[in-house]
Amino acid sequence: MNGYEGLRTGSAWIDLSARGTIRVTGDDRARLLHAMSTNHVQGLGEGAGLYTFFLNEKGRILADAYIYNFGESLLVDTEPETARSLLAHLDRYVIADDVTLQDETGRWTVIGLEGPASEPTAVRLGIAVPRGRDGVLEWGDGFVTRVASTGPTGIRIFLLVEERHNFMARLTAAGIPHATAEEARIVRLENGKPRYGEEINDRYLVAETRQLQAVHFDKGCYLGQEIVERVRSRGQVHRHLTAVEFNGAVAPAPGTKLVSGDTPVAEIASAVYSPALGKSVGLAYARTEALENNLPMTVEGSDPPIAARLAIAQNSSVAV
Repeated sequence: MNGYEGLRTGSAWIDLSARGTIRVTGDDRARLLHAMSTNHVQGLGEGAGLYTFFLNEKGRILADAYIYNFGESLLVDTEPETARSLLAHLDRYVIADDVTLQDETGRWTVIGLEGPASEPTAVRLGIAVPRGRDGVLEWGDGFVTRVASTGPTGIRIFLLVEERHNFMARLTAAGIPHATAEEARIVRLENGKPRYGEEINDRYLVAETRQLQAVHFDKGCYLGQEIVERVRSRGQVHRHLTAVEFNGAVAPAPGTKLVSGDTPVAEIASAVYSPALGKSVGLAYARTEALENNLPMTVEGSDPPIAARLAIAQNSSVAV
């Protein structure tokens, strides 16, 4: 079994060590992150985690992250693209607060053990599996959290850098395949799971991404909240991130328009060819009328025309 098949049908491991990590300590740590993010950090119990967005004052998404509560500290786990910018963004708002931000990027080897059999595989390897979505549990000199980057099931293992080679050798000896970044990306798009830095960036508003698990609508004030609430209350969302599939093996490039007749109704964010499905799949920002009326679409400029259709991706968090 290769890494691609493991992620789809069994288990495989992914090297996620480039992710950014920020340790937040001090008496005001939860208050600061609560005021800076879209989810309810002050309600986060010890041993729990959550997924959240960080916005600017115009409601645009600057970063996404998981936040884990270790009791005496909070750890922010973010994408490689936003590691430095998020640290600088948070630091600008530490004024009279009792908060210390420590950049731990590069301290950790981060391994994603993912796929439908990932949790039984972890148990077989003696790896502790936290309870509950996004839960966190200390393990050895590191910790394990119950999050996944490619689909609905997986755990993320944080180990000290010096343990990297021994742990990878242990995975190899146990017969667990390594999934490359490209294999992981294919499975992620097959499952309709977006990633900040590709399908989500600072062009977009929260409602447009449809990742509402990142938002607590009754938490009180936070940076960008006014825009989030205005969009929600007025229903002013003109495009939505949506799973899409194409006839044929050619995956349209990001930015390619999908048209209904001569009218652009969607824009490709990412697309790949899926060997298992025998067609190309991806994520696109589709206009509301295209979703509501399930308009027939083709890839703009394709000759012969390549048909595209909105899809309910398996385990998709952005399904129609």
